[in-house]
Amino acid sequence: MTGPKIDVVAPAVDIYSTSIDGKYRKGTGTSDATAIVAGAVALIRSKYPYLPAREVVHRLTATAIDKGPPGRDDEYGYGVIDIVAALTADVPPLGFGSATASAPAGGGPRTTAAAEPPGDGLGSDNAATVRGLATLGVIVAAAVTWAVIVRRRRRGDDPPPRISR
Repeated sequence: MTGPKIDVVAPAVDIYSTSIDGKYRKGTGTSDATAIVAGAVALIRSKYPYLPAREVVHRLTATAIDKGPPGRDDEYGYGVIDIVAALTADVPPLGFGSATASAPAGGGPRTTAAAEPPGDGLGSDNAATVRGLATLGVIVAAAVTWAVIVRRRRRGDDPPPRISR
């Protein structure tokens, strides 16, 4: 696959994977490459749980090994994913200038603290928690109301009690 929508590429030829009946198969194609990229995203999200999705993609594209013509192209996108670099390199957040993206003097990737929640940790995550709890409260109240209404309707259908003489 080639084209302007390619961001990164991953190995897609002679990939060993599971098959039916507990066996393995050797496959080729975009499905295998997609699984590798999805696994890389999962590893990044595991190491940096507070990183927004756009930053996860940025981390993958910024650390990719450039192939083909320099820069992004329609065949390789930004390059072949480098999972180790994506997990360990100092990747400045989107919007920061390239001056902060320089490598350390000793060479090699630096680690980053991008996995920490912003500020005191009570930012948008707290608002999302409050919204979730409010929604849960509304759902519970609706369920209780429905149960009371159904119970009263059923009581109205009961035959009157027999009077013994």
